Amino acid sequence: MLSSYKLKKFCKQRKISTEQLAGQLVRGGLTREKAVSAVKNWQRGLLKPVPSREDINHLATALSTDVNDLVGWHSSYRFAPMSARKVRLVTQLIAGRRAQDAMDVLKFTRKRAAEMVDKVLKSAVADADEQQANVDSLYVSEARVDEAGRRIGTKRWRAKDRGRAHSINKKACHIHITVTNAAEI
Repeated sequence: MLSSYKLKKFCKQRKISTEQLAGQLVRGGLTREKAVSAVKNWQRGLLKPVPSREDINHLATALSTDVNDLVGWHSSYRFAPMSARKVRLVTQLIAGRRAQDAMDVLKFTRKRAAEMVDKVLKSAVADADEQQANVDSLYVSEARVDEAGRRIGTKRWRAKDRGRAHSINKKACHIHITVTNAAEI
């Protein structure tokens, strides 16, 4: 996944304008105006159109840098069976840490959510390792937890007085973790 922060940083360092980058991106079916619009969107963090691997390679060559310097590796756990409030306590512990330090912290954290967050973090690190990134220099750039509403399959009711019923709400959440190389930041 293309990192908008890194793209902006490299453009500023190399003093390359959006139009110059778009000139490198012109490909079949993509006009110069659409390429300029795409680069501006990517710098803002909007991934519309979604950058392909070929686009990221063209951006890396235009900025004279390695492909792994422009990307971050993302992993998520959708509909995790726990409330977002409880999982946020754990993700706040690892945000901004080196990946190995974060795994060590999660190993000794006595919360049920630590196991789920650890699995997501290991998945993101494995994805980075598969793309030949330096695993020792990875850090957690984003650890986010979103609400997912009521857990699937938990529509239950509690009997109340005068024939009423109140629903039992068992919450779910989405856990998102992104790791990036720390060497360039």
